[in-house]
Amino acid sequence: MIEVIKKGIKKVIFTFIKPPLEYVKNSYAQAGEDVIMQFLFYGKHIKHPSYLELGVYLPDSHNNTYLFYRNGSRGVCVEADETLIDNIKAVRKEDTVLNVGVGFSDDAYADFYIFNDAALNTFNKEEAEFRERHGTHKIEKVAKVQIKSINSILRENFPNYPHILSIDIEGLDLEVLKTLDFTSFPIPVICVETCIYSENHIKPKNTDIAHFMISKGYFMYADTYINTIFVKQDWFYETDAK
Repeated sequence: MIEVIKKGIKKVIFTFIKPPLEYVKNSYAQAGEDVIMQFLFYGKHIKHPSYLELGVYLPDSHNNTYLFYRNGSRGVCVEADETLIDNIKAVRKEDTVLNVGVGFSDDAYADFYIFNDAALNTFNKEEAEFRERHGTHKIEKVAKVQIKSINSILRENFPNYPHILSIDIEGLDLEVLKTLDFTSFPIPVICVETCIYSENHIKPKNTDIAHFMISKGYFMYADTYINTIFVKQDWFYETDAK
């Protein structure tokens, strides 16, 4: 009975006084990944984790880092589709926003397959053709877009490395992860899309990503079916890690 009364009081108070952001449990991610990571960082006493997001698409919806931005964190947002950049900059004014793709080398250009739904855009030709064959969306054009390696992006934009790497780059997630210098950039938390494209709720899992991450000293902290959150074991078990 007392708990019911307490909840009623909070409801009345928060109708007139907005609660602190850290109290709010709303998720802006596709399947609650941001709230899961927030819980992890609160447990590690890290209030404002930094982030690198590869493949932003929408800056404040279906987005793994917007909750952290709202709570005062800052980071780098990378998006290859130039038509999305103005919106990202408008919403994430205090983040660094880069209009490049993520590839295997620097200062080069690659074919970017642009669909009539920007969420499906990809540099992976085979993935683009697969999605066109097995879905209702079509490739509208192919554009040349500058690409940079993930290691260059990290070196140029972070004093050390971010707390979070969120990666959703439509079919090239594993290939880019394989190029990451884990020795120089031992990022504590990596959230990566691990399901294979499908237009219905049945989305097969890409188990190769999990096997690779485990081989690099990470463990599966959580899986939302769409994305998997990997945590570096050494960092997780250090009680004073920041």
